[in-house]
Parts: sequence; structure tokens; C-alpha cells
Amino acid sequence: MTRMPPASALLPEEEEDRLPVLCEVASGLGPHGATLFIGNKVAADDPALLLTEGVTSTMNLAVNVEMAPLTLSDGTTIRRTHIGLIDGPGNAPQHLLAGVMALHGMLTQDSPGKPHYPPHRRGHVLVHCRGGRSRSATVIALYLHLALPEQFPDFDSAVNHVRQVRGLGTNQPQPAMLALGQDALASLSTGLRIFAPAKF
Repeated sequence: MTRMPPASALLPEEEEDRLPVLCEVASGLGPHGATLFIGNKVAADDPALLLTEGVTSTMNLAVNVEMAPLTLSDGTTIRRTHIGLIDGPGNAPQHLLAGVMALHGMLTQDSPGKPHYPPHRRGHVLVHCRGGRSRSATVIALYLHLALPEQFPDFDSAVNHVRQVRGLGTNQPQPAMLALGQDALASLSTGLRIFAPAKF
């Protein structure tokens, strides 16, 4: 299911980036049956939209975007996670995998609340970058392949699924991000060295 203006995928990027884009990627994830959304920074800063869709946690994957704290009208504080990736060459596979691991953590984390924590409740998760086309699409696709191999037996099938729900062409995600995803998978298969030198 896609919550976005139906024609937005046909707009030039600069026009689409002014609209809130929120697309459902998968549901029933983790022990709490969370729904995973992909979207853009406008959606991640839209309290009415997040409240309507039950989103209470967001992950920002853009190194060039900072998100301010946000509280919904019901008093829920949005939990923000930020892993800053470059949209193109310059990222290490470990950095991409950090995004995947953080996403897994967000989908499985309990939310008991403590007196000194901002008010929060369990809900769904939005992953975004600036436009929600490349960095976030790559991290989500890699997560789907690793977490749901029966549904997404390879990285390409997961990428194609994300493209379909997000309304992306074959030019997105950026080629460098797709190559980074393959590098991350290769590093996992050969035994990941956490502090191995990065090759850009």
C-alpha cells in the first residue's frame, strides 16, 4: 500500500521532494508485527501523517539531512535514529550494514518507557533519506533480503520490490549504492572484518 499522491512518482524529483511520500514496504515484522515504510524527509517531519499511519520511529539515512525532534498531537515523541550515508561513492560496506542492523533493532526493540525517557509508544517504522529513492531504498532492500530470505532470495528481488512500492525506475537506487549493497553481502559471506580498510 502506498500513501502518497498517485501521480507523485511521475513528477520531477525536485517537485516530488516538496510532497510527503510514505510507502508501505512490508508488514508483520519483528515480534510486534510492525509495518515498515519508505519515504522522504517531508513525511518524516509531518506529525499528522505519522500519527495517522501509526509511525512512532524514523531512521534518517542522509548524511546531509538533520531532523529536529518531533512530538505528535497525542504526546508521543518520535524516536529518531540517524545513520548518515552519502548518496553515491564514499561509503564503507560496514556503514551500510550498520543501517541494516539498526533497522532490525528498531523493528524488534521493546518500548517499556522510563520516567526520564521522552513519552513514546510502540508503533511502525519509517526509513527515509532526503527523497527516499536511493540510500533508504538500498538499506531496506538489503534488510529484506537478509531478514526475509524466503520472500526475497536475493538482493535484486528485494530491490525490485522496493522499486515497485516506491514507484522508482531502474535508475534508482544510485548504481554506487547498489554496488555497495553487493559489497556488503560479499563481506558477510567471506567473514566481515569490522575495521577492514574501506575501498572507495
